[in-house]
Amino acid sequence: MKVSRENLDQLAWEKQQGLIPAIIQDAITGVLLMQAYMNKEALIQTLKTDRVTFFSRTRHCLWEKGETSGNTLHCKEIVSDCDGDSLMVLASPTGPVCHTGAATCWEEGPQPGLSFLSELEGVIAFRQVASSESSYTAKLLKRGPKYIAQKVGEEAVETALAAVAGDDQEFLDESADLIYHLLVLINSKGLTLNDVVSVLKARHD
Repeated sequence: MKVSRENLDQLAWEKQQGLIPAIIQDAITGVLLMQAYMNKEALIQTLKTDRVTFFSRTRHCLWEKGETSGNTLHCKEIVSDCDGDSLMVLASPTGPVCHTGAATCWEEGPQPGLSFLSELEGVIAFRQVASSESSYTAKLLKRGPKYIAQKVGEEAVETALAAVAGDDQEFLDESADLIYHLLVLINSKGLTLNDVVSVLKARHD
């Protein structure tokens, strides 16, 4: 169930003395970030402000994630499980989530493979300010969308040829080159991979 201020009473608050565990998941990469607890007041505050707020079981008060560190979580959507006794909060982090400074409280755990595309996109964005002499990505970005589009076309042809040739490793190598250059092109247009995903989701709907 998608959680809203209108259906809060449908959640199973009585099971855990007014608290419900909330798993925080990166809304873009799908990476699990952290787990904490919400009471009804914390959930209302989150829905009202779009800034993820929890209930501290040790301090017995509300705490907004990032209120001291600045590493906030911007809520995108909240859903409950089938029993209404746990929450999945989709959010966008503005910095490291874990108190240790790690990106996630499960830093050492397995991460979804496709989440690396988001990480790579971040590296490409960072290269915008790098020296074009030391970074191939910065060199591409400096030359602009028209040149990068040409590179994407070249890589697409090479990928297609590798697919026909039947060498799987060569095909994978060329596919990686194609995806990388496409990400650079998307960045050069001031857009993100998530913008592309939004189009795909709209078509699927």
